Amino acid sequence: MYSWILMLVVLTVMAGAYHIGRRRAIQSAGGPSQIKQLHSLPTYYGLYAALWAGIPALLLMALWTGFQDQIIISLVTTHLPPELINGLSDGRLGLLINDVRNLATGNIVSTAVTPDIQSAADQYMRLNTLSQWSMWAVVLAVAVAGLAYAWLRTQPQLRARNRVEATFTVILIIFSSIAILTTLGIVLSVLFESLLFFQKISPLEFFFGINWSPQIALRADQVGASGAFGAIPLFTGTLMVSLISMLVAVPIGLLSAIYLSEYAHRKVRAIAKPALEILAGIPTVVYGFFAALTVAPIIRELGMSFGLDVASESALAAGLVMGVMIIPFVSSLSDDVINAVPQSLRDGSYALGATQSETIRRVVIPAALPGIVGGILLAVSRAIGETMIVVMAAGLAANLTANPLDSVTTVTVQIVTLLTGDQEFDSAKTLAAFALGLTLFLVTLTLNVIALSIVRKYREQYE
Repeated sequence: MYSWILMLVVLTVMAGAYHIGRRRAIQSAGGPSQIKQLHSLPTYYGLYAALWAGIPALLLMALWTGFQDQIIISLVTTHLPPELINGLSDGRLGLLINDVRNLATGNIVSTAVTPDIQSAADQYMRLNTLSQWSMWAVVLAVAVAGLAYAWLRTQPQLRARNRVEATFTVILIIFSSIAILTTLGIVLSVLFESLLFFQKISPLEFFFGINWSPQIALRADQVGASGAFGAIPLFTGTLMVSLISMLVAVPIGLLSAIYLSEYAHRKVRAIAKPALEILAGIPTVVYGFFAALTVAPIIRELGMSFGLDVASESALAAGLVMGVMIIPFVSSLSDDVINAVPQSLRDGSYALGATQSETIRRVVIPAALPGIVGGILLAVSRAIGETMIVVMAAGLAANLTANPLDSVTTVTVQIVTLLTGDQEFDSAKTLAAFALGLTLFLVTLTLNVIALSIVRKYREQYE
């Protein structure tokens, strides 16, 4: 809480520094009538002062906040009695430190409060309070010092615009690098854990096995000491549910986009498009309830009336409801790219004698094909990554079947299942979630590359 208040104070100082730096530049030039003597506009001098007042202070505050708790915990640990911490494992010591922190902040502790623990909690509170006030003083001092430095440097010949633009360029590079490095870190972390899994389970068994039962025993004498990690049932279940959902979403979404952009009256479009996009705002758990309580029983009753054996939880129910959920992803993006096609292309087609339907099929759709494919890919990614609807409507059974009326499960559902509850993190059962995640990532990446190559090959270029 105090850090957020301090950040607002620093931002206020930056706003004040902007006005002070701007006024300082005008005064150094000899007044408003002599602004032409400045190298840059007064706005850049104000930004120069604001950056010097804010960036060092915000960086110091971020570092202080990041390392404050570790330093305080280290100081508190060194003052604990040796008989209290000797012989404790890292996990037990971490639990003790967590109890000290909880006691200091008024939360529930997991053990009896001894005088030593109470003393450590009191010391933690004292150090934390001292650190907070020290951070306020040092950060504000650095902000004022930066403002003073900018004040002294502000002269008419100062190249404020060059320095400000260079600073913003560095900031943009840093944030772009953070995004790239975050993606790289995610991929490497999943890859590392997957390699640990494949050291325990053969890749051939994982990719080509047809039995999925990752029930690894925690004790040697426990029944079921070995599990089955064949992921083929998970892949087929994911493909089946995704295929059913795309068979629903792509035709309805694409035809809706064509109607709204090419045929619908402006008043109809103003009502229908927001109403259609409301589907994207409904929580997935609501779709799950709808699939489990309404769609699945209807499918079961219809199947029984035709003499079919329909499971109470089926891939068809999950796929149909998921398809309804991702209709806006297809329709909204397709509508935007269709509207972006230049009107001159339509006019040229009409001038050659083409009808409206022929213009749409032979001119508008080919021109908007890259955007349409992008919307479909987004819908496919959304379908593959959906979990809640599948859990509630398709079940958790890893059945290898091509019958959409049977119960199936997907990769994402199993990832959640494997990482739920108290599990040994280095066991094959837990590491299997990372192998599934890496496989899903590679499959999605391959689909995107194939789609981009198809679009690049068949896309028509228009001026």
